[in-house]
Amino acid sequence: MHPPPPDTSTASFSVAILAFDEVEALDFAGPYEVFTTASRVHARQQTAGAPALFEVRSVARSLSPVRARAGLRLLPDTDFTGIGQPDVLVVPGGVIDQPLRCAATLAWLRQAHPRSRITASVCTGVFALAAAGVVSRERVTTHWEDITDLRTQFPALQVEEHVRWIDNGHTVSSAGISAGIDMSLHLVARLAGDALARRTARQMDYRWQTA
Repeated sequence: MHPPPPDTSTASFSVAILAFDEVEALDFAGPYEVFTTASRVHARQQTAGAPALFEVRSVARSLSPVRARAGLRLLPDTDFTGIGQPDVLVVPGGVIDQPLRCAATLAWLRQAHPRSRITASVCTGVFALAAAGVVSRERVTTHWEDITDLRTQFPALQVEEHVRWIDNGHTVSSAGISAGIDMSLHLVARLAGDALARRTARQMDYRWQTA
C-alpha cells in the first residue's frame, strides 16, 4: 500500500519525459497524454489560477529535433542543462541504441534519479535505466519481445513477464508500448489519488488495465 496522496489543491509535480532518436512514439506520447490530461481534468475542480497538477516537459540531450520511430519529428522543450530536478522522470523505449551509446544521457539519468520521487521506464527504456545503474537487482519488466535480451544483458535484474508494470517504489517499469499508458495512470493514482486516475482514463476513453 502506498501512503495517501497529497492535498492536490496545492500540489504540483514536474514530469520530464526523455526524447531520443528512434524513440517509440506511443512510449513517449502515452505518458505525455496521461499526465497532461490528468492536469486538465484536475483543473476543472480547482479555482482559477491554481498551478497545474503536472508540469510536463520533454527533455533531450540537445534542443535539435528528435526523429521518433517511423519518422515522427519531436521538438524537445529543454535539454539536460535546463530541466532542473523533475519529480517524475520517464524513459520511453523504442530503438534504444542512441541513449545507450550516449554518455551524457546515461550521466543525466544517474544524476536525476536519486532526487526524483519516481523514475519510470516504458518498454525498452528499462535498458537505459539498467545501463545507467538506476536499476541493478530490482524486479523489472519490458516488452515481451525483449525479455530474453534484458535477462542476458543484465542477469542480476529480476526480469518478469506477463505483467503490465512493476512498482518498486522509487523505480517503476512497464511492458511494451500501450502498457506505458496503464503505468502512467497508476502513477497518477499514486501521486494524486485513484479517483483522478479513473477520471483521466475516462476522459481519454481508455480502458485502464490496472494489473
